[in-house]
Amino acid sequence: MARPGRPAMPKPDLHPTVDGFLDMLTAERGAAKNTRDAYWRDLADVSLYLRKTFSVEIIDATTDQLKSYLKNLAEKTHTKGTNTGKIAVRTVARRLSALRQFYRFLVSEEKRQDDPTTTIDSPKQTRTLPKTLSEEEVNRLIETAGQAGTPESVRLVCLLEMLYATGLRVSELVGLPMSAIGDNNQFLMVAGKAGRERMVPLSDPAQKAIQGYLNIRKRFIGADDDGRQAQWLFPSRTSVVGHLTRQRFAQLLKDLAREAEVDEDRVSPHVLRHAFATHLLSNGADLRSVQKMLGHADIATTQIYTHMLDEKKKKTVEEKHPLSKTGTNG
Repeated sequence: MARPGRPAMPKPDLHPTVDGFLDMLTAERGAAKNTRDAYWRDLADVSLYLRKTFSVEIIDATTDQLKSYLKNLAEKTHTKGTNTGKIAVRTVARRLSALRQFYRFLVSEEKRQDDPTTTIDSPKQTRTLPKTLSEEEVNRLIETAGQAGTPESVRLVCLLEMLYATGLRVSELVGLPMSAIGDNNQFLMVAGKAGRERMVPLSDPAQKAIQGYLNIRKRFIGADDDGRQAQWLFPSRTSVVGHLTRQRFAQLLKDLAREAEVDEDRVSPHVLRHAFATHLLSNGADLRSVQKMLGHADIATTQIYTHMLDEKKKKTVEEKHPLSKTGTNG
């Protein structure tokens, strides 16, 4: 969104094969709008670099030209001072992945004879574990959110309890229709990525928070609403889409974190999703069950949380075990 008083920047016209690739992602792979937009941004950045530097379109790029782009990207991202180059590595890896998929599509569609990415090595990445919160920190956020007793406070408690009880993606949470709520608020029907629907149970605190919120929900619907806002569980009078946006929810969480004296850099909707998963597993939940509730297509994605538990156990041993302090061994 453009800043107030400043017109939106026009989107550059990319080579038609980019649109063809994006259409394939939507039609054949069921890619969500956010996924499609992310691929567009990646390919647009490559396209503009190739035009400016080599005066070529992305469909005609050579391996050396793509390597030049990736090298430039790594250097440019690193100089911004973002986390000593780790973000640069992840960014380069993601752009290379997008390029590989794009050129494989071109070859399959006979738009190009060769794939220029086949000899480009992926940057080496160190495994970075997701941020999470302790159970005490989550409880503090929820308690602090409920202290004001205003409609906004009741809504925020509901959002937190639901997110912590279900591990929903933030886009799934804020975009829930009223029809997603099951009988007596006991479960949710969630339409996830690629249209995969799943049923997620709700905890007792989440059920109570939903009921409390439903009692005041009309406060967030404009008097002149034609039904656009009323269809959503979390309607918004000021949002273009008719419901609370993920950006607004993220900002509410940052404000809440400061009030609750929890490091705001460690608080976001996605961090609460991580907390949901790690706390379930640490309390003995089955990995497959957690996978289904998170909506992961591949259990390998869910297994990252077992690594987080391993790291936590290792840290506990290092800090608490008496031999770790004395250096004594058997």
